[in-house]
Amino acid sequence: MPCWNGALTRKTPTVRVVAAPDKFRGTASAAEVAAAVARAAARVGWDCDEVPMADGGEGTLEVLGGPNRATVVSGPLGDPVRAPWRLHRGTAVIEIAHAVGLTLAGGPDENDPIAASTHGAGELIAAAVDAGAKRVIVCVGGSATTDGGLGAMRALFPAQRLRGVDLLVACDVRTTFVDAAEIFAPQKGASVAQVELLRRRLERLAQVYRDEHGVDVTELPGSGAAGGLAGGLAALGAELVPGFDLVADEVALPDRVEGADLIVTGEGFLDEQSFEGKVIGGVVELAATERVPVVAVAGEVFDGVDARLPTVSLVERFGEDRALEETTACIEEAVTEVLRSHA
Repeated sequence: MPCWNGALTRKTPTVRVVAAPDKFRGTASAAEVAAAVARAAARVGWDCDEVPMADGGEGTLEVLGGPNRATVVSGPLGDPVRAPWRLHRGTAVIEIAHAVGLTLAGGPDENDPIAASTHGAGELIAAAVDAGAKRVIVCVGGSATTDGGLGAMRALFPAQRLRGVDLLVACDVRTTFVDAAEIFAPQKGASVAQVELLRRRLERLAQVYRDEHGVDVTELPGSGAAGGLAGGLAALGAELVPGFDLVADEVALPDRVEGADLIVTGEGFLDEQSFEGKVIGGVVELAATERVPVVAVAGEVFDGVDARLPTVSLVERFGEDRALEETTACIEEAVTEVLRSHA
């Protein structure tokens, strides 16, 4: 549009940041973290695309739209629990932590790692199918269980009820079936002797799944997720997929990253495991593909990780007390500094 002096006005190029964080466990949800990044962007005149992320573990249901249904199912130790889930346009999203999660069992100190069952997870899947879902996304992080999915399979009997249903298991780990005992059971309260017992139980179940369903889960990446629940569902025909990739596709993250000037990601604790199927690792790979710089903000950053990408540790920057008590305010302040440095 002509100006009075005859010059043409020029629109200032838009500078855009994509906020693609995971939750900060116990202090801020992924959506709250993304909103804090957006406030920082507004301070410095950047546009912000808020894309809260998850990797198939706890918090994935919220990222994929949040619950709009609830079903009473068996908790991990048999007590009834009211488990929220989502059904929209034929697709159900189930987060098994709401049905058989470790927190529902009272944490590792109160859990019975031998008795803990995935029966309630199977009941939740059955409820979704009975409600008309033709596509079921099962998010398997945060369970109290190491039963190889046997409880869920019993709840889903007969397996023919799953015919015509696209069952997707969003895995946040690549652990194989039998290894789930050694890797995850101690986190769920299992003693050394109980870990060995659970390992032998998973070995027997793997043979049963081979004999009865023709599926060898022992070398299947991700089959050990949720203490082998993923493997049990695979024996019933489910497809195991990396949770980050599934969520990224559902929220169109690759399209939203394209052409961005910066990506800000983050989580509560940033360590080497953050690059093994988790949100930060997935975002870093995507950023490299799209040639977009990325910065990670975390509650704590462990030694050596900062060599992989630029990082901000809230504990180091603001002290532990403030980082825990005012997490989103700290994120906003830290990201404001980061964006100003990129201006």
